[in-house]
Amino acid sequence: MNFTKMHGLGNDFIVVDMFDGMEILKPHGVARAICHRHFGVGADGLVLVHPSERADCRMQIFNSDGSEAESCGNALRCVARFMQLKGRVQGTAVRVEALAGVYSAELVPAAHGETLVKVNMGAPLLHPAAIPANVAGDGPVLDLSISTPHGDFSGVLINSGVPHVVIFVPDLAAFDFVPAGQAIEKHPLFPAGINVDFVQVISRDYLKVLVWERGAGATLACGTGAAAVAVAANLTGRADRRLTVELPGGELYMEWDEKTGHVYMTGPAAVAFTGHVPLAMLVKSYVVCPDHLDEAIEEFLDAFESPPDIHRLKDITFTEWTAPPACHFCSRAPEFLVV
Repeated sequence: MNFTKMHGLGNDFIVVDMFDGMEILKPHGVARAICHRHFGVGADGLVLVHPSERADCRMQIFNSDGSEAESCGNALRCVARFMQLKGRVQGTAVRVEALAGVYSAELVPAAHGETLVKVNMGAPLLHPAAIPANVAGDGPVLDLSISTPHGDFSGVLINSGVPHVVIFVPDLAAFDFVPAGQAIEKHPLFPAGINVDFVQVISRDYLKVLVWERGAGATLACGTGAAAVAVAANLTGRADRRLTVELPGGELYMEWDEKTGHVYMTGPAAVAFTGHVPLAMLVKSYVVCPDHLDEAIEEFLDAFESPPDIHRLKDITFTEWTAPPACHFCSRAPEFLVV
């Protein structure tokens, strides 16, 4: 599988061109393996770029835990730039389809040969059902009380393509956001999980943000998070409609247009390198009990673009295991190691 490693302010993706008809049978498992920072290529997500009948391309994005995301601002910028580099669009306009809808992007030349990408992120959704959240009512939620073992917080709920809860804190440098982010992501208030943005207001046009992403954890940047933060800061009277959002990986320039209600995000999208990886190399070894041997072999084969004949597959061996851990699929003591 050929890939292009790209990033938007350090929020990095393995981008795969699917225009040649290639199929990945179980992209969720491939995403978990290829995004692993020690045993795979390493990334926050796997992005598959398909042909589209509604736009210039269709983007599928899978987080590093294998879950599929409705949208991603940084990935949208990367895909727009990817389409330009592949010569698949004429001019500077690119339309990208995602689960959350069709997005319009514009490639903007910048200083020192850099290309910025401006994306119309659409209008934010402010009702609890768009999160979803276990909250009564159908209006904007600007001060949701969230209790966790790591503190009590007040959050603003915004769906900017994916669900976010925005939490304002006085000093990010003095705040340990990781345990709080972990707890809030999986809080019972949010049955489908949620992205968590911690914000320090520097001025009415400059915000500092740390993001805990659903399915990916702490990332260096988040475009949908920056959009949610811009909207939440304006709704609560903390910031203007045009502002800069500083993330660990750099700055994004945001505008919540008063006339259209759409949020515009501008930022870089860069290629780190290109490469090739055999999908078989991404499949982990499994310790399994006899009852789950067939399931392990099936999962192994599903990682291939074209599943090989099991009788010719010499990469699967069976090894005696004298002090086995638990089976990969159940708690039974296994008898075989599938390599």
